[in-house]
Amino acid sequence: MSIIRKFLHRIAFTILFVLVASSAWAQSESMDELYKKALKEGGTLNFYGTLAQINAEKILPVFEKRFPGIRINHVDATSDKLVTRVITEARGGKTIADVLQVNLSDVVQAHDQKLLLELVTPEAAEYPDGLKGSFWVSSDLDIYIAGWNTNLVKKDEEPKQFEDFADPKWKNRLIAEPRDVDLLIGLAKYKFKSDEQAIALMNKIAANNPEFHKGHSQLVELLIAGQAAACFTCYSHHFPRRIQKGAPLNYMLTEGVAAIGSTAILKNAPHPNTALLFARWIISREGQKAMAAGGRTTAHPKVEPAEKIRPAKIYPISATDIQEYPKYEKIWKDVFKLR
Repeated sequence: MSIIRKFLHRIAFTILFVLVASSAWAQSESMDELYKKALKEGGTLNFYGTLAQINAEKILPVFEKRFPGIRINHVDATSDKLVTRVITEARGGKTIADVLQVNLSDVVQAHDQKLLLELVTPEAAEYPDGLKGSFWVSSDLDIYIAGWNTNLVKKDEEPKQFEDFADPKWKNRLIAEPRDVDLLIGLAKYKFKSDEQAIALMNKIAANNPEFHKGHSQLVELLIAGQAAACFTCYSHHFPRRIQKGAPLNYMLTEGVAAIGSTAILKNAPHPNTALLFARWIISREGQKAMAAGGRTTAHPKVEPAEKIRPAKIYPISATDIQEYPKYEKIWKDVFKLR
């Protein structure tokens, strides 16, 4: 073997050793041991996350109470803006965020820019493959389901599955969000395991002339106002509290398509141990219970949300599926004649 080949072999071995060692370390160290290291980093966690204020003010203080001496600096914005910020900061030669908690599609974008840490943690072992990857784990879900106005939909015509909306009786009675191509992807990949079947269903629903309105909260308000009988791309978490306040609503919990909210660690995080501590905690059963109490739809299969918002069957959109988003977006727009 030449000197150069020996040198390259030694480098490759060293890199492999470091990766294996770091992975083993992440799996063997307890959170309490990690907490001691985190305290030495200054007591700050820079958290770039899309948690709405109403959720954040209930969830983040639970972490701060569990690990005294660590304060969370929460930078709140939309998912796309947070990722753009992370990428811009990196191009400027600096990393400010420790943890990124945004939509999986945006986490994938940050990973494509080589900004995220590849890491396996023991807490991730309890998650199914569709809810974790080599650089992310799902922290919460937004689940697309069907909902309806109970004054306009009779008990015997309530939908039990998405296929029910192919029935002509729904003509001119449906609404949806124009950007919800996730529904098509979830049905094609995980329910039917067939693009042809999923597209055929969408074509039948399109024949019923649904109206499209931007904003999922808007969809539910339109249902309450009686502007439509049913919605086939509503978020499940928008229904319980409105129903509790007397809104004439009901919603489908037999099946749903899940858009994943995911947690990842920045590769050059200024507080690496603190970042790892938070990332492990938020996906642990303890952290997921805090997420549930804070009003989020939990991703952990053993931790139920505080309200009935997680369907019996869930079709999650994975990181691999996101790579095919342009293909399905074109189909979605063509079927429903959207610009």
